[in-house]
Amino acid sequence: MDEYNRFVDWDKMDVTVQSQDVKELTCTEFQELKQLARQGYWAKNHSLRAKVYHKLISNIPCRTVTPDANVYRDIVVKIVGKRNSSSLPLPEFVDNSLVPTYCLNAEGIGAVRKIILCIANQFPDISFCPALPSVIALLLHYSKDEAECFEQVCRILACNDPSKRLIDQTFLAFESSCMTFGDLVNKYCQAAHKLMVAVSEDVLEVYSDWQRWLFGELPMVYIARVFDVFLVEGYKVLYRVALALLKFFHKVRAGQPMESDSIQQDIRAFVRDIAKSVSPERLLEKAFAIRLFSRKEIQLLQMANEKALQQKGITVKQKRQNVHLAVHAENFKSEIVSVKEMRDIWSWIPERFALCQPLLLFTTLEHGCSLSRFYSHSEGHEPTLLLIKTTAKEVCGAYLSTDWSERRRGGNKLSFFGTGECFVFRLQPEVERYEWVIIKHPELATTGSEPENHAPPASSTLSSGSIPSDPSDRLSPFLSARHFNLPSKTASMFMAGSSECIIIGGGDGQALYLDADLNHGRTSHCNTFNNQPLCSESFQISVLEVWGFRD
Repeated sequence: MDEYNRFVDWDKMDVTVQSQDVKELTCTEFQELKQLARQGYWAKNHSLRAKVYHKLISNIPCRTVTPDANVYRDIVVKIVGKRNSSSLPLPEFVDNSLVPTYCLNAEGIGAVRKIILCIANQFPDISFCPALPSVIALLLHYSKDEAECFEQVCRILACNDPSKRLIDQTFLAFESSCMTFGDLVNKYCQAAHKLMVAVSEDVLEVYSDWQRWLFGELPMVYIARVFDVFLVEGYKVLYRVALALLKFFHKVRAGQPMESDSIQQDIRAFVRDIAKSVSPERLLEKAFAIRLFSRKEIQLLQMANEKALQQKGITVKQKRQNVHLAVHAENFKSEIVSVKEMRDIWSWIPERFALCQPLLLFTTLEHGCSLSRFYSHSEGHEPTLLLIKTTAKEVCGAYLSTDWSERRRGGNKLSFFGTGECFVFRLQPEVERYEWVIIKHPELATTGSEPENHAPPASSTLSSGSIPSDPSDRLSPFLSARHFNLPSKTASMFMAGSSECIIIGGGDGQALYLDADLNHGRTSHCNTFNNQPLCSESFQISVLEVWGFRD
């Protein structure tokens, strides 16, 4: 066929890649490369894809001393010896991962294990890298020999560009990526997330499979298309495609009984058989239709999750406590929500705080209906959870990402603060979580006037039409908070507090107002979700609680 056919079983390969005319790739500009990769320009010609992979990988900035093909030729005999390659034990850092065969022939299947062992020899700092077997197996299809494949994988592993993340190589990086994926699902795939919460005991355990969906279960023609774009655009592409897979799973399986007793197994089976329902083109189209955070924001979120894991001492492979352990039934007592309801709320909050346990800070039943006492008990805690039960038995609340002490930064003026991680929710009469919006009510911050006798704050959702282009350094209000050391001018206006009232902006046009006596509140809902407001437009508070997060 060509010089890149040594390890390929052409009876398994997509026949279209064998018959296309050879093309050349002459462009070097990132935007053009990005467009061609997404369009699948080199996907229909095996030789061209091999040459493009070689070109893209050779341009990855690497450590000064990075093992190359000659190193492989020197060490492979010493490491492998005369042992049968199919029986070679894999290093612990691949974590018993699947070793996909894709469209490899017998020689290629054996070569995967040999290359993994040689990489383990040259990269002693790798402690956890379950994606490695898949990456090696894929690149073998487009390599002239084992040594060339080894060199390309080494360049990916040895990338030293701090802004270019490629493959996780430690458990800390892997686990924080799973938490970050969970955060992204919670924001961008709420219907699917709701299903996961309903059918699984530990949502993060389901989301910890996200890399396996890509580097293990996804068929060859699909992962190759993903890898085309990944080499050009980086790690963010993996999040996009995994989110798209979850969206398609929910769409195809919604309302159907589970095929097994495990949602994890069902998702894996769906991804393996994805060709029955979704084409590679449709999968990528869906992935890039998601208005995801910028690369920098995702990097910041990942760093925050890593820091949370480090503070918990979770840096090597171990089972992270699930939400059922975070909210202990025997130690939790609320006059507003049950253990089950609190666990549901815990599944919505950012993963780095789901590691913590709830701590009651303030309740009107014990501390009275005083706004000053509300502030004194809540300040110094970040984040906090507000729960409200009305005299009409309605239950609603808000997750508040920022310390209430921030309200003082505006002096005597009512100033807004908070981040896009904030959200409001309703538990009774029906469960609903509302997506965040930015409150635009500048006259309150500049004049100190109160919201009464004014129209409700104008609000705008983060719609696709309002989002600018996606350069890597763009910052939305979502992560603009003190714990990320970002400029305050980019902060979302979600929370506001004074001696007279509290205002909390919610999603889908929702906004919640609480009066100083904490006995009365009201809501505004400009654009309600399915015409369902947060709670009654005017309500009497029966009980109000504020919860913090305890390590």
